[in-house]
Amino acid sequence: MTTRDLEIFMTVVDCGTMSEAARMLYITQSSVSQAVASIEKEYGIILFERLSHNLYLTEAGRELLAYARNLTTIKNNMNEFLQNASGIKTLKIGATVTVGTCVLCPILENVKKEHEGLVLEVSVANTHVLEDKLLKNQIDIGLVEGRVSGRDLISEDVIEDELLLACPEGHRFYGRNSVRAEELKNENLILRELGSGTRALFEDQMNALGIPITVGWNCCNSEAIKNAVVAGNGITVISRRLIENELKSGKLWGCTIEGIELRRHFAMVYHKTKYLSEEIKCFMNMSRSFGENEVVLANTNGNY
Repeated sequence: MTTRDLEIFMTVVDCGTMSEAARMLYITQSSVSQAVASIEKEYGIILFERLSHNLYLTEAGRELLAYARNLTTIKNNMNEFLQNASGIKTLKIGATVTVGTCVLCPILENVKKEHEGLVLEVSVANTHVLEDKLLKNQIDIGLVEGRVSGRDLISEDVIEDELLLACPEGHRFYGRNSVRAEELKNENLILRELGSGTRALFEDQMNALGIPITVGWNCCNSEAIKNAVVAGNGITVISRRLIENELKSGKLWGCTIEGIELRRHFAMVYHKTKYLSEEIKCFMNMSRSFGENEVVLANTNGNY
């Protein structure tokens, strides 16, 4: 089994079909099939179940995938170490929408002060997408609002956040300090897309209470959500950070939902085998400091 065979195997997993993997790798489909078959023949295992023209990983395939991902991460870490040693400094960061909108910039400003000339590459996406990028070593570290499930990922809560139920002027909830969860059954909700940590936190708790909800809008960014709610198209559950201006102007009203815990943490997430460069460690320390300073400020102002 060669490193190339493993690369082809991982590409088949990521693409879902051998034909798509061949297209991505600019090789023939027969070459892809031969690479997978050579691993299966050498070790006497089956990596994929082939049912109705679809490929499904076997248990052996899932285990090999984990090893292959780790091997790729170690190889990339070695390359990054050598690049850093030669003076090429790059930090690849993943951030969820709320993090990217509200907290990432001041953290990165402090990182750049410590490491002049550092090249930053930022990916803003939902937690599910960033988890996949971390497992494939496409980003060095993530700062996310949702929970990750990958067993090879390390997660550390660093920044506190609060979600609110937000409604527009004229809505029946406007002016109330709280609403009962049951009152949301017939409301048209405007939420983030599936895979978003914000949506998952809210939906999981509503499901646990056995209360159905109606999602009329699925949005990939906070501006679309805010504009839709202000225009009277529905209500939403959103981070307080994202609607501070609208709350102050009165365009939106925010309140809590009884029986639901809407406090959460943004978490730093990275691969357990990741080589933690000085730049990554700096980002981690700056993220921790940001969260600690917010807690001190909030306690001083009596907001928490």
